[in-house]
Amino acid sequence: MSGTTMVFLIVLISVGGGILSEMYKRRLEYKKLDSQSQKERDQLHAELDALKSRVAILEQIVTDEGYQVKKDINSL
Repeated sequence: MSGTTMVFLIVLISVGGGILSEMYKRRLEYKKLDSQSQKERDQLHAELDALKSRVAILEQIVTDEGYQVKKDINSL
C-alpha cells in the first residue's frame, strides 16, 4: 500500500467515525427528549382525568334538586 492510499484511508476512517459518533449522540438525545415528553403527556392525561371527574361532581351538585331549593331559600 502506498503512502497516499494510507493517508486517504486514515482520513476516511476518522471522518466516518466522527460522523457515526455524532449520529449516535443525537440519537441518545432524541430518546431522552422523547421519554421526557412521554412523561409529560402521561402527567397531563392524569391531570385531565382528575379535572373531568371534578367537573362531573360539580355538575351533579348544581343539577341536584336540593341545591336549587337551598338557592331559592337563601335568595329569600
